[in-house]
Order: sequence, then structure tokens, then C-alpha cells
Amino acid sequence: MSSSDGLVIIEPVSEYTRQILKLKKIYAVEKTPYQEIVFAELEGFGKALLIDEFVQSTEKDEFIYHELLVHPAMALHPEPKRVLIIGGGEGASLREVLKHGTVEDAVMVDIDEKVVEFSKRFLEVMHRGSFFDPRARVVIMDGLEYVKKTADGTFDVVVMDLTDPYAGPTALPLYSYEAFREIKRILKPEGVMATQAGSSYFYPKEYRQVKENIEKNFKHVAEYWAWIPSFATNVNFIVASDAYDLYGLSAEMFDTRLKSRNVNTKYLVGRRLTAHLSMGVLYG
Repeated sequence: MSSSDGLVIIEPVSEYTRQILKLKKIYAVEKTPYQEIVFAELEGFGKALLIDEFVQSTEKDEFIYHELLVHPAMALHPEPKRVLIIGGGEGASLREVLKHGTVEDAVMVDIDEKVVEFSKRFLEVMHRGSFFDPRARVVIMDGLEYVKKTADGTFDVVVMDLTDPYAGPTALPLYSYEAFREIKRILKPEGVMATQAGSSYFYPKEYRQVKENIEKNFKHVAEYWAWIPSFATNVNFIVASDAYDLYGLSAEMFDTRLKSRNVNTKYLVGRRLTAHLSMGVLYG
């Protein structure tokens, strides 16, 4: 919408709060059968991907979200070779997964081909060429259907980079008990799963439901959160495994594993991960 300051977006953060984002420039707009995609520049946040007028990633702070989503799970596994990413159309989660020198095969499954093609063309600042890495493979398909058709014990790590569980009907089935059961099935016995789980502060009921669905399927469940400036809210993350407990991963071991795999991060180091894990869950 327009204002005296120019074009702005009024984005819902919760049922009772909104944030106002000032648009500096719109580079491209595309409508797909699933959603509207916008590549824009936001004042204070730089280049950004918006879907249905909701911020998905911004140049200024996307690394905080994607490093927190990917690296705890990847570091928890002693040698992740095969990794599945469900969602993550802009390629930033794929970028972080491929930083690990142990990775031989990274499959990214996204339901919307237009998002992936759009990201390849306009969002190099986020994917940094990850789509073109020889270890990467992109599959255009519903994520849950892909999981159901995958053989038992195929992957070492599964990363779920989806929209929030309360954002709409497309991603919601992937947060169900049945979906996590299927994800556990396609993991190897020592496999690790990671997901973002929305905001426990603004949507505590929905967050607790996701966590409970995971706890019913996995022996070890760890949770942590971070404030993401461009989202104007906290984002919760959950890492689960039958073999490994993220709470038992020391800061020193986290740093050692990332260093041995030649992983460079801008935000997340061992002491910060330990701090996030020790904060508990933020409830409204």
C-alpha cells in the first residue's frame, strides 16, 4: 500500500500485531498457481523475497535463520552424507547444507517450480550458486508425497524449511504426527531431523502441537529460538533424533565439527548455540 513515505507493506505478525516495512524498490513480481512471489529491496533489510506479501528472507538477516536451522542438526550428526531439504525455495538452506564437506548428495524438494526458477534468476545473493553445485538435486513435488515415496533409511539428515504451521494449508500436513513418522522412517537409525516451528510466543498452541508430534516419534528432542529482525518475531527451531541429543553437543564439539568440514558461519558458533539452547522456550 502507499503512504506519505512511499510504498509500504503492512504485514501481520500475529492475530493482534502488525509490522510496517518500507519498500525501496521492486525488481520482479510473479504469480504462480500457489502464491505471489516478489523480489524487492526493503529499507533497512536489503534485497528480499516476499511470498503473498510475507517476508521469507532478507539479505540483511537471513543468515541468522538459515544457520540456526541447518548447522545444529548437521553438526549433531558425525558424518552427514545424504541430506533432504523440504521447502527452502530460495536455496539458502541448500547453501548452508552444502558447506559441510561430508555431504555427497543434497536433495531439495519444493512444491512450487516458479519459486525455484525465480530464486535462481534473482536471488543469487541468497543461494550463492548452491543450485548449481554438482551435489545438489532439486525435485519439484509436494514434500510429503516425496517423503512417502522414499525408501526407508535413505537420509542422514532431514531439514524442514517450510512456512509456519499456522500460515496456511500447504505446509500444515508436514507438521503432523503422521508426517514426522514418515520422516523418521526415511532417516537412517542415527539420523537427525530439524525444522522451524513458527513463533512459540505469538502461537503457543500451534507450537506445542508441533513439538508434541515430534516427541511422539523421536527419543531426543531439543528446542531453541531466536529473534529474527525482518520477521519482527521469535522463530523456534526443533532438532530431533533417536541416536543423538543436541543438548549433549558441547560448544567445543560443534566448533570442531564445523571446522573439520570447512564450514564458515557469520552468526552461529558453539557458544551461541549453547546460549540459545539454554534460554528455554519463549511463550506468550
